[in-house]
Amino acid sequence: MTATTIKARLGTFFRNTEGYVTLEVMLMLPVLFVMFGAAWVYFDVFRQQSINQKANYAIGDMLSRETEELDDTFIDNSFKLFGLLTQNLTDPDELTGRYSADLRVSVVEYNANSRRYSVVWSAARGDYEELNRNEAQTYADRLPAMANNEQVILIETSEDYYPVFNVGLDPLKLRTYSFTHPRYAPQVLFARAQNANNGWGNGDQEAPGGSLCNNNAENATDCSNEDGSNNVEPNRGHGHRYP
Repeated sequence: MTATTIKARLGTFFRNTEGYVTLEVMLMLPVLFVMFGAAWVYFDVFRQQSINQKANYAIGDMLSRETEELDDTFIDNSFKLFGLLTQNLTDPDELTGRYSADLRVSVVEYNANSRRYSVVWSAARGDYEELNRNEAQTYADRLPAMANNEQVILIETSEDYYPVFNVGLDPLKLRTYSFTHPRYAPQVLFARAQNANNGWGNGDQEAPGGSLCNNNAENATDCSNEDGSNNVEPNRGHGHRYP
């Protein structure tokens, strides 16, 4: 067979458009399925993250409108609502969601004199732990500019996400965060925080309101107990911490 013959036959082969659809489908379907699965998984991650963020905003907006004292039952129901909004029910007495979820609600206050943020109260459900007073400073770069003694409500959520298909994406945590200013009252109160000795009044109902010290005043960092005059934040007056 000469080179001319080989060249002619190759030219005929390349120009030939006939073929079997079944064979082409067998070659392309696996590739299409892999591409579809990968696109669906990545789309679902962003979809679930968006749902979680919207649910976070809804919880924050709901709490910001409260004018009555909150309690543990209110936080429990907020946790259930988050599970319902994200289609991730977490109440063992109801339908169990596919993924586990966590919720933390914290009220943070700003002190203009010390230029520091502090946690007024915190409540957590799921794997989250409640924030202590000094941990608010770690959020300083994510908090808005605030006036002295102003407060905001922090809502943090977390959800375990497991991809349905193995497309190179490992299981991950979907985390959301938002802050909201109280709308109809200067503060959002929490019953457990007031009844416990959290440092607001030294555990004594007759102590000056707005105390920055706890019973171990020697460990306090925001006040001096030499004459007691600095135990009350400026412009807060006397009486109970919460108006």
